[in-house]
Amino acid sequence: MRLARFCLLIIAVTSIVASVACDDPGRGPESISFLGAESDPAEWPSATPSSVGMNEQRLANMWSNLDATPEHGLHSLLIVRHGRLVAEHYWAGFHSGVGHDLRSATKSLTSLLTGIAIDRGALRGVSEPVFPLLAVQYPVVGALDPRKGDVTVEHLLHMQSGLACDDWFSGSPGNERNMYPTRDWVRFFLDLPLIRPPGESTLYCTAGVVTLGRVVAEATNQPIPDFSRDALFAPLGIAQFRWSMFDDGRQTDTGGHIYLRPRDMAKIGQLVLQRGQWKGRQIVSASWIDRSTTEHVLLPGFQPYGYLWWIHTIAYGTRQLRYVAAQGNGGQMIMIVPELDLVVVSTAGNYDDDKTNSPLRILENRIIPAVEDSAQQP
Repeated sequence: MRLARFCLLIIAVTSIVASVACDDPGRGPESISFLGAESDPAEWPSATPSSVGMNEQRLANMWSNLDATPEHGLHSLLIVRHGRLVAEHYWAGFHSGVGHDLRSATKSLTSLLTGIAIDRGALRGVSEPVFPLLAVQYPVVGALDPRKGDVTVEHLLHMQSGLACDDWFSGSPGNERNMYPTRDWVRFFLDLPLIRPPGESTLYCTAGVVTLGRVVAEATNQPIPDFSRDALFAPLGIAQFRWSMFDDGRQTDTGGHIYLRPRDMAKIGQLVLQRGQWKGRQIVSASWIDRSTTEHVLLPGFQPYGYLWWIHTIAYGTRQLRYVAAQGNGGQMIMIVPELDLVVVSTAGNYDDDKTNSPLRILENRIIPAVEDSAQQP
């Protein structure tokens, strides 16, 4: 993914633009770590680890180990259990007020927005064909190859469009590195040749998710920044976010690069954990959360995948424990463990590095073992 640094555009709930602050990782203390976080109760109620069934000593040892090994590359790590902020830690000058580039974890937000559009009837469902929805803006594309009319919303959610788009193969015409230099990324995707019937094979494709965002914008008759603010962020109390744009600022990159604060990432995770409900309000239907976080396909390497959510299973005593995650290059993660009522968020700078998935290992090897709830013990 691109390494460009953007300024964080702080978008007020009642106004599109309130103020601009640079995403400067040099601001703030070098490291902040606390158990029983002193947070704004209106934003995140806090709790000590022991009060939510977590072992304080195990977590304290984890923080000490991470502080002693700065080469881990993490920028933040937050733990939420039973809806309470248990701990958060920042490194490399990052702090709770700084938005972070989520990279491809953005795709999971696009899944939520797609679900909301379906809930509201703007989209008829996942079986709705994509190309007819874009025919007014891109009239020639479908006419050149009518088989593309079979590509549906679900195919884009599954990474199964059938177009020649594979981010994990540098020689693919649709590789994202070929997309970024072009002006209109949606046209870039729509112009790709169809090499397989839609639904036949799974290839990780950022351009398809960018196109899905344009489909949602057309269906809802709102630009993505406006729709996401009104339908998702404002109900969650998220006032700071910045989408990255393309096409000379006319379209939104829904495949990556939204900026959110780690605490707001945790709100997204808690929303999913609560099956679409936040403070008594159903923001996205429980059925959509269930469907989108259920395994539908296997990405190359046999990795289970839902509707733009990664599905993981680990050994937990004598049984298997399942969790879902939004994942972005470098270590941007929203990890949700429903059985343990647990949300863990990370941001990091391990771009294109073997350590990009280290937050998953920290969750599995350090945080989950710190859960002491007797009901969950094997």
